[in-house]
Amino acid sequence: MKSIFALLTTLIATSVWADWQQDINDVESDLLEWRRYIHQNPELSNREFKTAAYVEQHLRDLGLEVKTGIAFTGVVGILRGDLPGPVLALRADMDALPVTEQVDLSFASKVTAEYRGETVGVMHACGHDTHVAMLMAAASVFAKNKAELKGTLMFIFQPAEEGAPGDEEGGAELMLAEGLFDDLKPEAVFGIHVTSNANTGVALYRTGPYMAAVDDFELKIIGQQAHGSRPWSGIDPIVTAAQIINSVQTIVSRRTDVTKAPAVVSFGAIKGGIRNNIIPDDVTMVGTIRNFDMGIRDNIHQQLENIITHVAAANEAEVEFKINEGYPVTVNDPTLGERMLPSLHKVFGANQVVDPGLITGAEDFSFLANEVPGLYFFMGVTPKGQDALSAPTNHSPLFFVDETALLYGVKAFVQLVQDY
Repeated sequence: MKSIFALLTTLIATSVWADWQQDINDVESDLLEWRRYIHQNPELSNREFKTAAYVEQHLRDLGLEVKTGIAFTGVVGILRGDLPGPVLALRADMDALPVTEQVDLSFASKVTAEYRGETVGVMHACGHDTHVAMLMAAASVFAKNKAELKGTLMFIFQPAEEGAPGDEEGGAELMLAEGLFDDLKPEAVFGIHVTSNANTGVALYRTGPYMAAVDDFELKIIGQQAHGSRPWSGIDPIVTAAQIINSVQTIVSRRTDVTKAPAVVSFGAIKGGIRNNIIPDDVTMVGTIRNFDMGIRDNIHQQLENIITHVAAANEAEVEFKINEGYPVTVNDPTLGERMLPSLHKVFGANQVVDPGLITGAEDFSFLANEVPGLYFFMGVTPKGQDALSAPTNHSPLFFVDETALLYGVKAFVQLVQDY
C-alpha cells in the first residue's frame, strides 16, 4: 500500500505541474505586453509612480492583498494559498537608468527626465522592465492555481535598486526599515536578474558570496591657490591628489589579504583647476570600493581614511572626506542553494547552469538576503547564436533583450516555489 500511495502522489503532483506548465505558456503574450509597456515608460529611482500603479492594478485584478507606498513607490502583493505551507518571497526591481536608448525597437523609450540638474534620456538599460514583467507573470500563474498552492507568497516590487538620488533613502534597505518583513517574514527570498553576458537558456549561479559589497567615497583636498610659476607660495592640492591616488593603490596590493577575498578601490572622477598656470585652491575626487568580505571592507575603510589624512597632512593640505556605505555582499545561502539548485537544472538544464565566479557588480537584494536565506541568479538574454561576450552590456544604451528568454524566468520562479 505504501508504494502504491507514493506512486499515486507522484502521478497527482505530475498532473498538477503539467497544468501549471500550460498556464505558464499561456501567460507569455501578456508577459511581453507588460514588458514592452514598462520598457516604453521607464522611471528613475524613487520616481517609479506609473510603474508602481501599473503593478498595483495587476495584483489587485488577481485578487491579491496589496500594500503600496513602501519606500516611496514599493508595492507588495500577498497571495495566500489554499493549502498550508511556508511563506516565500519573490522580488523584482522597478527603476530605470539615466541612459538614452539607441536600440531600434518599436517600443523604444523616448522618455526624458531631470537627473543631477540635467535633462537626460531614461532607459531600462539594466533589464528591470523584464524583472517586473516576469514577476507579474509568475503572480498570474500562482493566483490561477491558488487552490494547489501550499503556503503564502510575497511578490516584492522594489524601487531604487540603482541607488536613491541625492540624499534620499530608498531601495530594499528602506523597504525593510519600513516594515517589509515585520508582519509576514518569509523563510526564503528568490530573485532573478537578466544579463547580456549569457545567451538565452543559460543561468549564472553560485552559492556563497556572489556579488560585491559596494561603497562610494567623496574627497575634497583644500590647498591654497598660487601662480604656476611660484608653487612654493601656495599649497598644491593637485600634487596632493596625485600622491593620494598612488598611495591608495597599496591598500589592495599590499594591505589586503587577497587570498581571502578579492577587493577593488577605484577613483572614478577628479576635478580641479581651470588654467595651465594657476594652481587651484582645491581638488575633488570620487571613487568606489568593491569587496566580498565585510571584514576586509572595514579594513579598506580604515586604510583609506588613514592614507588620505596623513598624505594631506604631509602636504599641509586640509581634507573633507566621506564614505557613503552602499550595499553589503550578496550571498547565496549555501543550504538553500544546495536544496534549490536542482530546480534551476529542471528549468535551464544541468549543463546550462554555470558558475560565473565572483561578480564585482553590486545588488541591494543583499539586504533581503541578510534578513532571510536568499537565492539570486542571472539568466541570459542575448539571442542564441550571438556571441554574448561581445554583446552590449547591461547599462549600455544598446542593451538588448531577447524576449524569448523571459519565459525561463517565469518558469524558474514557479519551479523554485513548487520545489521548496
